Amino acid sequence: MSALIVIPARMGSTRFPNKPLALIARKTMIQRVWEIGKAAHEADQVVIATDSLELKQACEAFGASVVMTDPRCLTGTDRVAETIMNHPFLNDIVLSLQGDAVLTPPWVIDALIAEMKQDSSVSIATPAVKLAGEALTHFIDQKRRGSTTGTSVVFDNQRNALYFSKALIPFIRSEQQESLTVWRHIGLYAYRREALITLTQLPEGKLEKTEKLEQLRALENGMAIRVVPVDYRGRSHGSVDRPEDVAHVESLIAKEGELLESCLS
Repeated sequence: MSALIVIPARMGSTRFPNKPLALIARKTMIQRVWEIGKAAHEADQVVIATDSLELKQACEAFGASVVMTDPRCLTGTDRVAETIMNHPFLNDIVLSLQGDAVLTPPWVIDALIAEMKQDSSVSIATPAVKLAGEALTHFIDQKRRGSTTGTSVVFDNQRNALYFSKALIPFIRSEQQESLTVWRHIGLYAYRREALITLTQLPEGKLEKTEKLEQLRALENGMAIRVVPVDYRGRSHGSVDRPEDVAHVESLIAKEGELLESCLS
């Protein structure tokens, strides 16, 4: 059973034009993400999918495999699906690694792929982190102020997702805060090949539109999503959505050290 990592990347972000080539601590964002994918032991191949010739050439310069995709792809998931449908990739498992996920540990990727390999009934898998202490308090405070940053997830006894929300789920009364568990979802997905193709052919769902969470399309159509608990091992979680996020990520790298160097230590 083989696994392919596809990194969808585009240059035309309205919030951050040319984002994949932005420098983060002297290295482009897209190279950082590609190196994370290459460091995942459970993956057999890593490819970057883009509609930009400029980005293709830049990625090939540091040794990446790149495929060109249709500029009309609406989402990164669509770009990943097009990659496996229109190019000769026959891998059983396909993992979508967002092109701005510069702080995603390789061991989180490995945990998802391993879950798919160990349980053939799993068609989609995604990670979540258990919040505790200061991280939990901060997350709850954010949600009570109406922040849409961060997604929480609840799941059943088989770890299949019941719901994802930008709201805090489950609802926690103040006296329950120390006893209840909150899981923060990480936006990373592994798919069976057929499940990915099926998902991208379904129309956008009502809950998906309301929450602005693409994974709800799967749940609305009866597709199970296995939640895989992961541990960031003291590393910070985050991505780069806007130009001002670069400085924040660079400060985390300066404080915590390079992610891939920590994998070797």
